[in-house]
Amino acid sequence: MAKAVIIGIPGEAGLWLADLDAGTVTPLNPTGELATANGLRKAGGTFVKGVDLAVAVSSAQVALSGHVDG
Repeated sequence: MAKAVIIGIPGEAGLWLADLDAGTVTPLNPTGELATANGLRKAGGTFVKGVDLAVAVSSAQVALSGHVDG
């Protein structure tokens, strides 16, 4: 089972690493194939692997209230 997730959000130039065990989210400087995938993302592409649910919401409060922005 995955214990970390790399996140990229439209409008946010960088990538983030969410470490589920540590409960932290930190900026990530992509290299290698991840940098290539990030370049495709910046050009409007979407890359998804090993994730079965991902939803961007406007705030943590929205997510904690059980709502999904649509």
